[in-house]
Amino acid sequence: MCEPGYSLCGSKTEYMSDNAKPIPSRSNAVNGHSIERELAGLITRALNLDVSPADIDPTAPLYNEGLGLDSIDILEIALVVSKQYGVQLKADSEENHRIFRSLRGLAEYIEAQRTR
Repeated sequence: MCEPGYSLCGSKTEYMSDNAKPIPSRSNAVNGHSIERELAGLITRALNLDVSPADIDPTAPLYNEGLGLDSIDILEIALVVSKQYGVQLKADSEENHRIFRSLRGLAEYIEAQRTR
């Protein structure tokens, strides 16, 4: 269910916060495992997680038993990914389960779709 200000709904994109700013990339040539490490840092900073980016298993689920993220956390990740990489993630996309299955799944999607 979409709530105004908390999701990417329908054909109109609504973001959680206009105050979120992209986190500067440490490298212009980010690929493979480098983007996984960069994303792990981006996620831990954006969500204020009490886990080191290096401790995030790139193949572990982002939801529940993996990092334990919920749908609001995933929406915040979608926002920072959009601002950082120019990749639009839509709430109604059937690909979301695959994209957000793990850090590696998200990294692969960003590599394929990124504009920045």
